[in-house]
Amino acid sequence: MRDLVRKFKALSDPNRIRILKMLEVRPLCVCEITEILKLAPSTVSKHLSILRDADFILDEKDGKWVNYRLNEEQGSEQVKKLLPLIRAWLHEDQLVFSDLDRVLTLDRNELCNV
Repeated sequence: MRDLVRKFKALSDPNRIRILKMLEVRPLCVCEITEILKLAPSTVSKHLSILRDADFILDEKDGKWVNYRLNEEQGSEQVKKLLPLIRAWLHEDQLVFSDLDRVLTLDRNELCNV
């Protein structure tokens, strides 16, 4: 039961839901997520850590970036069932729509000074 509770706690924050929705579009690095959410990098990193610990996302090193993506293939059975539900929700939410538009227009090469 603890594992299931961890997953629902991870989903209990609006910013973490926004991150999951953004990652539906493409993998993102911390600086891209930070720019869209307008939060401190440390706060975004904490949200990403919670989502990773709950098995919703994976991180992988790509040169100077660490990309975060949805854990659709390797996730637990619970995650494999929850991610499609999350994908089906919030299409008409204005904030989510705005986030998705920003994901499509951000250029990490201009944004990230690593």
